[in-house]
Amino acid sequence: MGNAALLMRALGHDVSGSDDNIYPPMSVLLAERGVPILPGYRSTNLDRFDGTVVIGNAMSRGNEEVETVLERRLPFVSMAELLERQVVQGKTSIVVSGTHGKSTTSSLMAWTLESSGREPSFLIGGVPENFGAGFQARPQSEFVVLEGDEYDTAFFDKRSKFLHYLPSTLIINNIEFDHADIFSSIDEITLAFKRLTLLVPRNGLIVANADDANVMNVTRGSFAPLTTFGISEQSDVRADDIRYTEQSTSFSVRMSGRLESELTIPLLGEFNIRNALAVIAAARHHGISYEEIQRAFSSFKSIKRRLEFKGDFFPSSFAKMGKVGGGIKVYDDFAHHPTAIRETLRALRQKHPTERVIAIFEPRSNTTRRNIFQKELAECFDAANVVFISQIARLHLLDPHERLNPEQVMDDLRARGKEAYYLPDAESISQKVADVAKPGDVVIVMSNGSFGGIHDLLKKELSK
Repeated sequence: MGNAALLMRALGHDVSGSDDNIYPPMSVLLAERGVPILPGYRSTNLDRFDGTVVIGNAMSRGNEEVETVLERRLPFVSMAELLERQVVQGKTSIVVSGTHGKSTTSSLMAWTLESSGREPSFLIGGVPENFGAGFQARPQSEFVVLEGDEYDTAFFDKRSKFLHYLPSTLIINNIEFDHADIFSSIDEITLAFKRLTLLVPRNGLIVANADDANVMNVTRGSFAPLTTFGISEQSDVRADDIRYTEQSTSFSVRMSGRLESELTIPLLGEFNIRNALAVIAAARHHGISYEEIQRAFSSFKSIKRRLEFKGDFFPSSFAKMGKVGGGIKVYDDFAHHPTAIRETLRALRQKHPTERVIAIFEPRSNTTRRNIFQKELAECFDAANVVFISQIARLHLLDPHERLNPEQVMDDLRARGKEAYYLPDAESISQKVADVAKPGDVVIVMSNGSFGGIHDLLKKELSK
């Protein structure tokens, strides 16, 4: 919602908002760009309002300001519908969807268009470091890149948000079960994606992951042209001869079996190869050369909170105790699903193949708080040596038969040879990490929230 507000402001609209707990950096960005935020949700916030109210999907009936909008018959839309009207209609919309990799692939797609002179508009959930913000307004551009989220739109529109984005080019990276508060089964999720494919026109393109059975199922029988990507041989656009280093990944690109190019990305992990292949397929469809693609890849700076390096801490006590070796490196990542955790740790292993890895995870999402991934949560940490899991948030709001069993996760992790700890909060975890950390260790924090300011706490404790 913050990026959408900034995008509307950049397009020349007067924008204001209401929020209950706004904090930096978004609060600072909004203030710098002249978007006033009223604290809390009050009917008086709308007393002198003359315009359209945009209601985010975190709002529900019973919210004072929502009730006032309805009582006064004020015009209102969802964020997704706002984007459809103000940004998408009449443009070539490149929508990036899937359970994992949306922000990275959207950012790489936007940067590939930007660096090749196409200057797209975009709205992305993360913060692409090449742009410094999750939005860009270029009303004269042909292209708009959108991160296509399958989460529901608003309390008055329970369809997935991406159904508003009118894709000309649709990328589907992968489909797994997630958002257990919205979807009751994988079948409901695949139905939402199937509906999305039906919006792509005959002169558009669907770019689909051939290595994912769910993706192949939803794209079967599509009215729009289909190009597949992946590592398996049945892919139309395939990565071959993959070479990993600690800083990058190189591979050959084959199109229908024919060698097309040799490319390098400054990203790690097999999942990022697929992200890059999706961008390659879409970029080639829109006339971007391999030379332009490599130039974009070479200068790509990733996005915030995707294996983001936070610092290298070297406590003075190491020297006093006669310890030798490097400091303790800390990384941050947005991973909040077992598949994302597993692939993130594998990528970290590519960068640090011999170091001891300490993984810290916050089960914060509505899916990982439940026992849906009870077994998978123990298995996804195989690339780590030590695992910390924080107390599961808001467990009392779930029926006992729905709740994740953290004690069982601990038992399963220890049975797999891991040193494992289940602790109540960021402060206690940071203190215990400082107790067990050794010179040269690598610490990674994985959460889709602020995790109680754990990065500052780790810096404080590890520097003692």
